Amino acid sequence: MRSTSAGRLALTGLLLLAWVTAASLAAQHESTEIEQGQKLFLANCAPCHGVEGDAIFGVDLAHNEFRHATTDSDLIRIIRTGIQGTDMPPSNFSVEQAATIVAFLRSLASTPPTSIPGDAVRGRTVFESKGCLTCHRVANTGSRTGPDLSDIGHLRRAEELQKSIEDPGAEIQPPNRTYRVVTRDGVTITGRLLNHDTHSVQLIDSNEHLRSFAKSNLREYGLVNASPMPSYRGKLTGDEMVDLVKYLVSLRPPNKATP
Repeated sequence: MRSTSAGRLALTGLLLLAWVTAASLAAQHESTEIEQGQKLFLANCAPCHGVEGDAIFGVDLAHNEFRHATTDSDLIRIIRTGIQGTDMPPSNFSVEQAATIVAFLRSLASTPPTSIPGDAVRGRTVFESKGCLTCHRVANTGSRTGPDLSDIGHLRRAEELQKSIEDPGAEIQPPNRTYRVVTRDGVTITGRLLNHDTHSVQLIDSNEHLRSFAKSNLREYGLVNASPMPSYRGKLTGDEMVDLVKYLVSLRPPNKATP
């Protein structure tokens, strides 16, 4: 009897361990899927829908308010094929990629909205006192050598903004890439890339001058992998970081309320 009972306990333990392991692996897979969907959404969908998914009247992607969809399959189809007669264009996403975006949107809907801590007024003081305007521009103030942050709160989530402040080179958005050229006489110019093709490159240099170069006249040219922005990890107090992120999140187009 004892042997049989011990065997049953051992079997029960193994089954429980297998269940916990399977659940853990499923949770990890879901987390990875949501993270991939978030990256695709922020890079491709947020410019129109907004980082919170509520930039289009009557559509609130973060709260499952859709005009033309009720199921996940509907959403995947719309993401891939667009909606005829509207501004929603078709995309080149695979079914799997579209599914990760849907998983991300569903995760937003299942997370209760919370107010972002911090003080935007104090955050603006941090932003200006730390020299951010020497590279960035907000409204009509600041430099054009770095990305314009006038509507950044509409495009990036709070956690993404903090990550960019602490580790600017971790993920550089395509419009924010830095380009380096070396002329035939050895002069090096770097700046924010505006456009380039087979024959030419256009950028804004460190003096905010628009520069255009024929590639045939250059000794070297190419993208710079590192971000020119310094990391502020350890350079801001905890309160300064919270306030700064709050200020950046508040930078939105007119009539877009800060969460």
